[in-house]
Amino acid sequence: MKVAIVGVSGAVGQEFLRVLDERNFPVDELVLFGSARSAGKTYEFRGKTYMVKELKHNDDFKGVDIAFTSAGAGTSKEFAETITKYGTVMIDNSSAFRMEADVPLVVPEVNAEDAKQRPRGIIANPNCTTIQMVVALKPLEKLSHIKRIHVATYQAASGAGAAAMAELENQYKQIIDGEQPTVEKFAYQLAYNLIPQVDVFTDNGYTKEEMKMFHETRKIMHSDVEVSALCVRVPALRAHSEAVWVETERPVSVEEARKAFEQAEGIVVFDNPENKEYPMPLFVAGKDPVYVGRLRKDLANPNGFTFWCVGDQIKKGAALNAVQIAEYLIKEGDL
Repeated sequence: MKVAIVGVSGAVGQEFLRVLDERNFPVDELVLFGSARSAGKTYEFRGKTYMVKELKHNDDFKGVDIAFTSAGAGTSKEFAETITKYGTVMIDNSSAFRMEADVPLVVPEVNAEDAKQRPRGIIANPNCTTIQMVVALKPLEKLSHIKRIHVATYQAASGAGAAAMAELENQYKQIIDGEQPTVEKFAYQLAYNLIPQVDVFTDNGYTKEEMKMFHETRKIMHSDVEVSALCVRVPALRAHSEAVWVETERPVSVEEARKAFEQAEGIVVFDNPENKEYPMPLFVAGKDPVYVGRLRKDLANPNGFTFWCVGDQIKKGAALNAVQIAEYLIKEGDL
């Protein structure tokens, strides 16, 4: 298995290296790609040192079985044909192709089989907030069709990359030292603050991040579900949190939901309110599953159910999901 990582120097690119190693992914040959700025850097993987090559329009992807790309939508669009022209399967972590009709948008716990239909050789990795939400929604959808979703997200600095995480850490230090905090990666200071904006605003008053949750959820779940989201940036380093309210066609009890969550793939139920036990980003960072807790009936809707979920944005929300797609294709003999 010859594997390529495009954008290896970024936060998700680095996570790809860790996840591939952790999961003992079958890598016989590894090729790393980056920008002209990253070219020449070296990274360790399973005891070997690899040098980053500059991504160019050439034949470097000849013989590559699978390419994990995380270098931004512009780069993905520009290089997709170069990457796939010799049969490489491109699993793309950007927003470039997610809503293209001929590109599957895949979360393995929810719609793994969609990955087999990829006429352009591209599989899109969904937005991080969508991934963890649909993993948690799948077992509820099996109980009763979900008609509506309201969700408020609490998104860590990791969603904006490694530099944003560093900026948050630095802001706390600067404030403690009596200095003016540096603000570059976000619209405002994130330390000691919340910012009710993730991505840019669209004409309807929702941000692009919020609209991604609407469109992507429907595509992944093959559903007519209506989704209304409010996405908020919070001063946590890693792992996104979400408060989710769902309306199902029939009432779903807490007991039913708990059992469904407990039996579902990729979910850990952590819900003991009497012992103050519930998922938090501090303890979920670096973990593979989506953690759910605060399971309750919705007091405002007889067919409503509400829960809290937390997942590591860089891991399950990005690199791990992509690697799980590749693992599924290998298991199915489709690579």
